[in-house]
Amino acid sequence: MNWLNKLPGTRRAASGLEWKLWRKLPLIALAGTLLPLLILGLVYLLNDPQTSAAHARWNQMVGYMVLGAIFFHWSMVGTVALGCIIVMLMKGPGYVADGYLLSHRDQPRETMESDEEARHRRFPFPAADSTRDLAGR
Repeated sequence: MNWLNKLPGTRRAASGLEWKLWRKLPLIALAGTLLPLLILGLVYLLNDPQTSAAHARWNQMVGYMVLGAIFFHWSMVGTVALGCIIVMLMKGPGYVADGYLLSHRDQPRETMESDEEARHRRFPFPAADSTRDLAGR
């Protein structure tokens, strides 16, 4: 089965913000991970390890907050990445999704549809070869 058959006569839209964001996402993900970890490292370095139980609880709470911030950041980066992928697909060339038109009947047919009737209802464009571009190269 050949998925994503291009429709003939379609063209791509100009790329925009989605490609700029897509290229910056690894850096954004890395920076959003390292900054909270740096804060956590500073908290542990600057605090005396042999203090009261309240300080130990506070250190543990800071660790949980940093972990939560990192997971939240990763989920936001993943959401933006998914949005970029969707926009890239939507701006790309047109693809055949379903090559058959609906019959739009409220009631079932009394008899089976003949081959000739089915042939007239089919999608008017033949599926383009996905290995060729629109110029035929």
